[in-house]
Amino acid sequence: MTPLPCIVLATLLAATAAAPAPQSASPLKVCLVSASAEYKSDESLAGFQKFLDGGYNAACTRVFGADKGDTLPGLEAIDSCDVMVLFARRVTLPPEQLARVRKYFQAGSPLVGLRTASHAFQNWLEFDKEVLGGNYQGHYGVGPVTQVEIVEKNKGHPVLAGVGPFKSPASLYRNTGAAADIDLLLTGTITDPKSKQNVTHPLAWTRVHNGGRVFYTSLGAPDDFANETFRRMLLNAVFWAAKRPVEGKAAKQVTE
Repeated sequence: MTPLPCIVLATLLAATAAAPAPQSASPLKVCLVSASAEYKSDESLAGFQKFLDGGYNAACTRVFGADKGDTLPGLEAIDSCDVMVLFARRVTLPPEQLARVRKYFQAGSPLVGLRTASHAFQNWLEFDKEVLGGNYQGHYGVGPVTQVEIVEKNKGHPVLAGVGPFKSPASLYRNTGAAADIDLLLTGTITDPKSKQNVTHPLAWTRVHNGGRVFYTSLGAPDDFANETFRRMLLNAVFWAAKRPVEGKAAKQVTE
């Protein structure tokens, strides 16, 4: 999979942004926390910021750190945001920053977690089960294309508005034994090259943690961000987690 240059990704994102509707509330304050270089999270979230800021009633702040780093400079921004978007990988936070993150979730503040958010904090490995409700067990190899399907009973969920089945080149995450209280929205299926059998795993879900709304998806590769369907789902998730309607032009049903 060839990563998309930032300028190309930003152009693609801007091209699909919906025109904003008359604003009835103050802009949604979104804090984008990035530290997953393996999946080009800085470039992807920078492009998503342009998509949000340019077409929707949102104002984004970026907190960018290093993959497997030991700090997230500017993390105090989560203290005043309406929703956090987390795309980090195995960061070992200093005590004061880890305490800030724990406080955020203890307060029931909303979260949108992407791909490596399941193992975002090396010194809080229980985050996956405690907050996301997941059970990350590694992933299948790169190669098989993942067929993304809507879970029928939850097809009316607000996060899935304007979203249809699609395909992702990202390797499929193993997520067996997720929490009983998740609402599963998407599944992903591949043909396992070793067993030659189809395997299916949870791919996106919501839950409530300490009263706060949580959305997680194991998608998030650069090619996913270039997909209109994925972007629409992520847009929906950001506003849904914050208990706000999406303020912008309604997206049509899209299938890729």
